[in-house]
This record gives sequence, structure tokens and C-alpha cells, in this order.
Amino acid sequence: MELSQLAAYASTKYQIKEQHKWADFPGFSVLVHPRTGKWLALLMRQFDEQTGEMAERCDLKCGRDVLAKTDMTYLGPSFRMKGGRWVGISFDETTNEEVVFRLFDEAYKKEDAYGYTVVLSSLMKEEDKGYADSPLPFERSTYKAKEEVMPDRLWQMRKLYRYSALTSKQRAECFHKQAVFMKDYEDEYPWQGDFQSYFPVYQDLNTKQLRAYFSWRSHVRKGEYSYIPTSAAYIYIYELLNGVGVSSKEDVLKKIRSFEEGYLDSGIGDPKMRANLHKWMLEYAIIEGLPKEVARNAADEAMMKRDEAIASLRFADERSDEEVFNALSYLSRQKLEKSPAVKKDPLRGKRLFANAWRKACEYKVDETDLFILCFGESRPYSWYPLSSAVYDKREESGDLDYDLNGSRSYHRRSGIWYMEAYERPYADKDRLNRFVKRCDALFRSYLKTGHDLKKDEESAWADPFALAAIKEDQKEIAEAARRKVTIDLTGLKKIREDAEVTKESLLIDEEEDQLAEFEPAERNEEVKEERDLPLDDLQESLLRALLKKEDVSKIITEKHLMASILADEINEALFDTFGDTVLLCEGNHLMIVEDYAEELKEYLGGFDNE
Repeated sequence: MELSQLAAYASTKYQIKEQHKWADFPGFSVLVHPRTGKWLALLMRQFDEQTGEMAERCDLKCGRDVLAKTDMTYLGPSFRMKGGRWVGISFDETTNEEVVFRLFDEAYKKEDAYGYTVVLSSLMKEEDKGYADSPLPFERSTYKAKEEVMPDRLWQMRKLYRYSALTSKQRAECFHKQAVFMKDYEDEYPWQGDFQSYFPVYQDLNTKQLRAYFSWRSHVRKGEYSYIPTSAAYIYIYELLNGVGVSSKEDVLKKIRSFEEGYLDSGIGDPKMRANLHKWMLEYAIIEGLPKEVARNAADEAMMKRDEAIASLRFADERSDEEVFNALSYLSRQKLEKSPAVKKDPLRGKRLFANAWRKACEYKVDETDLFILCFGESRPYSWYPLSSAVYDKREESGDLDYDLNGSRSYHRRSGIWYMEAYERPYADKDRLNRFVKRCDALFRSYLKTGHDLKKDEESAWADPFALAAIKEDQKEIAEAARRKVTIDLTGLKKIREDAEVTKESLLIDEEEDQLAEFEPAERNEEVKEERDLPLDDLQESLLRALLKKEDVSKIITEKHLMASILADEINEALFDTFGDTVLLCEGNHLMIVEDYAEELKEYLGGFDNE
């Protein structure tokens, strides 16, 4: 955390401007209470000769008693100011801005308390009893008194907050208590201005903002949505997670869903909220033990899709060919449904890919198979549900096991949560890609699609599994052919002829011979001359220019084209030949995947100037 963040917080919430009082010490400044004119904080920026960096520190008048309540290393005795009301704060990467902001709130409130003196006397003269209050000017203050009405309910709610609540757990407890107290409160007051806060709670809002928030909430509860700053909108979600304004656990998720539809889907709110909503809905469903189907529907769609694909590959023997094939296509990002091996005969092609994966997972070395090599082991992680929200965590007892989808599970032991999942950092996507592409090359050749892929000898380790799938396919064809043969002596000659044809069409040699038989043939000059890439003149000229490292952005602009659409069209046209993405797009910039540059140059027939 930096000192500038504290200064910004004081300015935004209390309209306190940083004051630089000493020309000879430009690194020193103060934050002054607007009514009393007393210092709340002394900010110090000084060059540290030992580290060679600027050191940032602060003396804050929040009361030294806070030091007895925490062991945070960045809090300690004051650096410059004297007396028991001052605390020193060091600002670095360990400083928690949430704690510092709360301490500043406490300093402000304490100065409020110290800033007023009320004298009660029975000796007042009769002529003085009609005296009316008026604001007292302070020589060093820029404060201007403004009439601001705070409803009694808000005043009582404010008093429920403990300014000594420094930790996130303590703040969540205070928020929950206040939320229950304000559960039925309504107001009618317009929102004005902006509001930003980390882990926002009621106490971060001023009186006008509080009234406007509760007015907005009243309309939301009626299904009427309007704009409010994102930080304020999060307060409503925190209320729901803490059980305020709902009738049941299921109603919590129902109301968050309604908020998503009415506030985000309608384009009013910040779409970045969506990821947090789904994360919290899933976590809430799990810790409350709601049905798994409810949790799955609440979870992030992309996460669930990846988990389901991993489960299909992990339990491939129990899943259909379609499920295993779709999982291979999704996780490898190879668009296998466009492979000529699949397009020629979809059911047969998908079964070949699925069986190749099953064969690969049957082969184990030291209890390790291809699935583990590609995705790693399922690992336990410490899991902290709803830790990124303001949530008053309740004490939980008893053990709980919650298997979400076969790839991801959650476990509670002695009140502590763990998650087991196949996480991306341990996945070897490149290995899966090589396996899929090698199988695709062999299956194209086996099915004689006419669109062979260039051989990748580094992926030859996948051949035995692809060939085993081919052999199984041959057996199925042979069995199907035998089932079609009927005993009819009058047609014996025809049967013998059919048998010869069948014998010649079936490849039932040993596995070593199959590899030679079904591997894609080496490309030769004659093949290259016959190959005709499905590109138009513009697409081909752009590819040639990119291969020569030329900038094509001007051409794209002049032709009124979109780079991303152009890249998709070219990749689509080249997929049968390369079986992969050849052209990448970043913004309006196109680039050829380096691995395919030479091969693409070969297919385009080289360059005339070479």
C-alpha cells in the first residue's frame, strides 16, 4: 500500500485534502480534521540511503491501544508525534489498506468526540436563553457547515459499528449485525456521485449515500433496477449471502440470479461482477449443503465445462464415444469435428478417437497413464469459501464430502475446508495436442480422406494407441461383414467373390505392418503440384506478405476488413490441411504460427524472388 491511497481515501470519504505545510520538507504533509482543525495524520516520504528507495511512513492519531489488539508488523510506535494517541504505520507491500482505512475512520470519529464541549448551567441569564446555535469558524479549517438530515434509523445503525473492528472477520460481524437491523428499512433519495471501496460495508458510505443505497435497494426488491456504483451494488449481494432479505438458503441463490438478470444482463451494471457472483453462488451452495444440481447450475459455465470434459477423459470407459470425443476436442482446442476423418464418417471417426484415448489410458507405467501425464493428479488445496466477500462466517462442525462433478470435490474436516481438483498449472496441454494431432494424421490416412497431415515424428509415441483403435475398427467391420453373409449354395460363386473382395479390403496384419500401411505417405513434388489450397487471391497474398514479415494492417484497413474475421476464415480454409490454427490475431495485428511457417511457404509454392 502507498501513502497516496490513504490520502485519496481521506479526500473521497471525508473531503480532507492533503496539506503541505513546510516548503523545506516537501515529503511531509498532514491530514487535518475539517471541523476541529487538529491533525489526524502526519504523512512522511523520505529517501532511505540504506535501501536506495523512498520510504513511506505515517503517524496516525487513532489511539495506541490498537497495538495491543494486533500483531501486524507494519503497526508500531509513532515516528515523530508524541503521546499515547499516536500510532506509527510503515507503508510497503505487506500493509493492509483495509486495516489502515479502518484506523483512519477511528481517528476521525475520535477527533469528532474530542472536538465538542457541552456546558450545562443553571446560572444562565434570562436574556441569554434565546441564543441559537451557529457554526464556529476555525482558522485553519476549510470546512463549511451543510445541513444534512440523518434519519434516526441510520443513526442507530451507525452506533452498532465497532471502530475497533480491524480484521475482515470483525468487520463482517459488524456488517451482519447492521444488515439485520436495517433489513426492512426503506428510503426515497437519489444517488449522486461515485463511490469506490474494497470490501464495502455501510460504514464506508456517508449519510446521503446510505439513504440513496437503501432507496435503490427498495426498488431492486421490487424488480426495478437502476444504476448505482459497483461497490454499492456489492453491499446488496453481501446482504443476501448473510441471509438478509431472503426466505431460505435456496432463495439466496434465486435472488442473486434475479440480480444478475436484471442488473447485469440488462447492461446496467459492470459485467465484471458476474464472475464473482457465480463464484460466491457455488461456494454458498457447497457450504450450505444444497443439492449438487443446484451447485452445478450456480457455478461458472466455463469451469463446469472444463471439469465435465476432464471427467469424461478420466472415466472414458464409462462414457460414450461422443462424450470422450467432445472432451478431446474441447480440451485440446483442435476442432476435431472438422477433421476429414470425422467429416467423412462422423460415428466411425469419433469412435476411432475415443478408442485411441481409452487404449492410451489402459497403458500404465509406474501407475501413470496418459490422463495423469496430461492433467496431473487431483490435488488437495486449502479452500476458503466466501473469503472474497463480506461474509459473517458461522462455526461449522462435523465432516462433509461434496463431490461436485467427478473432477472437483470439497471436503470439510474439523471446520477446515479443502478442495480437490485438476488445476491448470499441472496440466500438459501440449502433450494432449500432440496425441490428438498424431491420431488425426493416422486416421485420415486409414480412412483415405485425401487430406493427409505432415508427420510429426516427436509424437510417434501415440502410434500404438491409434493403431490399436484402427485394429478394433477393422474387427468391427469384419464382424459386420460376416453377419451379412447368408448360406445360399446357389450363390456360392458370388460368396467367394465377395470374400476375396473383403479379404483384400481388410488390413489384418501385425501391428508393425499396420504402422507402415497407415502412416501418411511422404509428400513429394507431384503431390505438392496437385494440392490446391482453398484460398482466394486476397487471402493468399496476405499470407505471402506475412511470411515475408511485411505489415498487412494497411491492406486490411483499406479493404474495410476485420482482422479477427479474416483470421477465422483463413484458419477454417486451412484446417483440413494443417489440422490446427495457422494464423493468430491480436487486436488488428495478424501473425503466422511459427511452427507452420515453413510448411505454409511450401504449400504456397515458395516465393518467386528466392
